[in-house]
Amino acid sequence: MPIDRWIALLVLFIIAGAFFGLPELVAFATTLGVIVGLARLWQRHALRQVSYQRRISYRRGFPGESSEAQIDVANHKRLPVIWMRTSDSWPTGAPPQDATLMAPSHLPERGWVVNQYSLRWQQRVTRRFPFQFEQRGVYPLGPVKLESGDPFGLFETEREEEQSDRLVVFPQLLPLKTLRLNADDPFGDRGARRRLFEDPTQPMGVRDYQPGDDFRRIHWPATARTGALQARVFQPVTARVMVVCVNVATTHHIWEGVVPPMLEQLISVSATMIYHAVQDSYSVGLLSNGNLKRADQPFLVSPGRAASQLGTLLETLAGLTAYTTIPFENYLLRAAPRIPLGATLMVVTAFVTPTLAETLVQLKRYRAHTTVISLDEEAPPQIPGVQSIHMPFVVKDEEHAAS
Repeated sequence: MPIDRWIALLVLFIIAGAFFGLPELVAFATTLGVIVGLARLWQRHALRQVSYQRRISYRRGFPGESSEAQIDVANHKRLPVIWMRTSDSWPTGAPPQDATLMAPSHLPERGWVVNQYSLRWQQRVTRRFPFQFEQRGVYPLGPVKLESGDPFGLFETEREEEQSDRLVVFPQLLPLKTLRLNADDPFGDRGARRRLFEDPTQPMGVRDYQPGDDFRRIHWPATARTGALQARVFQPVTARVMVVCVNVATTHHIWEGVVPPMLEQLISVSATMIYHAVQDSYSVGLLSNGNLKRADQPFLVSPGRAASQLGTLLETLAGLTAYTTIPFENYLLRAAPRIPLGATLMVVTAFVTPTLAETLVQLKRYRAHTTVISLDEEAPPQIPGVQSIHMPFVVKDEEHAAS
């Protein structure tokens, strides 16, 4: 009950006790007023200098893996916290292993991790619970809601804290053999028979100067020793670049909706390609006409060899949705100038339309190696100069109806 109603009730009791000559009623009202005042004061200070901190052991993982969350709650004041309840917004895609910790929420794909506490002055409590990575996605954690009140249960107070954190569940990886790649040339990029580039940071020796050599290649100390111009020789390197192009469309027409199992299979195939290409020392990029969560446009992640590239690409696929603002063929042509020449294109699609086939024919003029992986029930059409891999994915009727 609001404090103003308590005050009005107590004043009424005191006036009634004085008017009817009932000192017991006046004493009761006075005592109750003292209790209400203390409760009100306690309620104001209940959550002051109370901290809540969430720590996650591993924030990223594949489906089936687990991690641990640690919750640290501390009362830094001299006044004890008789009771406190914390409700941390948590994704159902990475739920606690103890299902009793998770309370339902009105938000889709969200729940509440609820904990109860009673803290003495200057006390810290640490609780841990394991959770499971289950459903692909990028999930923000929080906000967390703290609730407390006075010992008499008359007043309650709450506070909400925004603690920026997130969990990432990577796509499920498939066995490489399920992709049915050519064993001799799995990614359509054969080894170069000649030196394509030389790395100027890796010298490997000297040779006689030849007409046409860059003046900066001259090795002056060797020239002074031999009396003839000498040029540096550098380590040869071969460019191995691949871009995985994901078409998130799972139906022929946008008004037909989305087939979630097909979308997950598309993303799993793409993640498997990326993982094994990085392991095979490729510089890998990612392109898709789908939007990321909280984004409204398609994207292109440029190929790279950084140590974090694999994690970046898998996390991007984890947040990929089926919402599109542009047909796949149009975006592929638009993004083509930003893809390095000579890069291998791995197109992962649910089906190959005549428009897509025509687009790949146009790109074939500039892309020596292009492979299409189709998940349609029917085999894709033969495209001149383009390798086709048929991986039929049959969607059950009840799964399609559920979408």
